[in-house]
Amino acid sequence: MMVALSFPVVVFSVLMPLLLLYWVLVALRLAPLELFEHDSLKGDYLASSLVALGFVGVPASVSLSVLLGLAAAITLTVELVALRWMELGLFRVPLGIVVLWGAFAVASPLAATLCAAMRRWFHRHSHSHRRCLLGERVEVRSAPDAEGVASAILLDDPQCEVRLQGKPDSMPRAGERRVLVKYLVEEGAYRSVEDGEFREARAHLRRLRLGGRRSTTAA
Repeated sequence: MMVALSFPVVVFSVLMPLLLLYWVLVALRLAPLELFEHDSLKGDYLASSLVALGFVGVPASVSLSVLLGLAAAITLTVELVALRWMELGLFRVPLGIVVLWGAFAVASPLAATLCAAMRRWFHRHSHSHRRCLLGERVEVRSAPDAEGVASAILLDDPQCEVRLQGKPDSMPRAGERRVLVKYLVEEGAYRSVEDGEFREARAHLRRLRLGGRRSTTAA
């Protein structure tokens, strides 16, 4: 009991029951699986941030659950092996913050790898989980028809086919590799951008955020 209430383990003692409650509600169909997803990657929200970290092809709730579970296990291990035997006093709080940061830093790539192993299952059920495909890289298989619609397959799962809805200034071309960035509900299709353009936009956004932080610090 003391371990569960000690910092930083107490953070997960609060979060994990909430996470369990959410999954019970999902099982009872009282909460949506794609709780954090939006129709577009444009915007600074949880699902978009997870895509930027490499969590692509699975709902944000799944990615977040795996990430929290691994971070909780790492934090608990550090607490049991080291922190509980140390006389830290007030230093427990800053050290606990460092442990939390390290736990998430270590857990993030591991969680991304585990989620990547689940992607094909969600691809097979993409008819009910359409928004979690945002951020996936695809290869265009056909030229756009008269309505600007082309077919494409996921690069890491060629058996999964999606429909791309082009725009006059951004039409997909056969053989081109693109990234899904927006889901069009009524059309049941996706907007997409060129792979290189998507990477450049992400890099530019990161530079803007870092610049904003430096400006704030300087102020």
